Amino acid sequence: MVNALCLQNFFKDPWNTFDFVTVIGSIVDAMVVEFGENFINVGFLRLFRAARLIKLLRQGYTIRILLWTFVQSFKALPYVCLLIAMLFFIYAIIGMQVFGNIRENPFESITRHNNFRNFIQGLMLLFRCATGENWPNIMLSCIKGRPCDKQANKNIPNSCGSNLAYAYFVSFIFFCSFLMLNLFVAVIMDNFDYLTRDSSILGAHHLDEFVRIWAEYDPNATGKILYQEMYDMLKNMDPPLGFGNKCPNRLAYKKLIRMNMPVDDDGKVNFTTTLFALIRENLNIKMRPAEEMDQADSELRETIKSIWPLQAKNMVDLLVPPNDQLNTGKLTVGKIYAGLLILESWRTTKFGQMEPTGVPGFGNSPSANHAVVYKLIPLISFLLAFN
Repeated sequence: MVNALCLQNFFKDPWNTFDFVTVIGSIVDAMVVEFGENFINVGFLRLFRAARLIKLLRQGYTIRILLWTFVQSFKALPYVCLLIAMLFFIYAIIGMQVFGNIRENPFESITRHNNFRNFIQGLMLLFRCATGENWPNIMLSCIKGRPCDKQANKNIPNSCGSNLAYAYFVSFIFFCSFLMLNLFVAVIMDNFDYLTRDSSILGAHHLDEFVRIWAEYDPNATGKILYQEMYDMLKNMDPPLGFGNKCPNRLAYKKLIRMNMPVDDDGKVNFTTTLFALIRENLNIKMRPAEEMDQADSELRETIKSIWPLQAKNMVDLLVPPNDQLNTGKLTVGKIYAGLLILESWRTTKFGQMEPTGVPGFGNSPSANHAVVYKLIPLISFLLAFN
């Protein structure tokens, strides 16, 4: 497989890299067990065998949605963690100032491991309280009338602590346990709701689905597939990027006519051009009537150049093909499927339902349809240009 995809293309896919590491780890483990005579403990290498189960994550759509939810949640969780860190910092400083003079008592909750003597100890105590472990006893050990530490230089022996402990600990538990920690759940649920509430909403996770299905038709990672395979791919791909199995052929043809990607001499379409055409069609990005599409394409090209001036130098022709790739004499997806649409419409008439005789390559099979359309491409191009 590495030889088929070439080394550079093979490692572009993270799953291929994972497979490579897993296989190498398993081979090293087997060789050490067989020939190493236990001269070194490499038991951890056996974890690579169990790691193969991780590949199950890419098999089911629902599992991938859950995995994508956690990945997207990690982008927002640092901000929640920063907010919690600010809360801990503020409460640790207040705890040092108010409760830092209380004497340690191994028989109570304020001990040498659990106190407000310094900032680090204060953070550790607050973390313990945030877990809910014994925080009421810690609060009662900090109320007014507690014995003072000798280093506090207090003349009155039992004058440390404060009744502010009630408001201090109760407010901390409220903000931390009941509010802040629930923000983690809220962030995850928000991303999960976004990914599942409406399948027609185009999101970043659809790109992963498009790449995965495209790879099935393009195992050598050439970036191009036959336009017939592209049609099958879009029929097998769920909306919004794909058409879905239940999409009527005529509706799929009309969408492809609007997308109108160029087809090379081998009858193949480009990955980037196809993906952007699908996104443009789905989001209705400068999509206008046929007579205004040239102007819309020109405006879109200028918009891309103004937003991404550096990337546009190499990508703009792939994203929005220029007119010289779509005009008369050039084969495009729109012309091919316009011919198929004309052919299907003609077959619904009484003349099209007549049994053809003596016409080679004319039948009801998809291959015969494409053969006929190829012969009609010059006529279709002329009619479209004339219109």
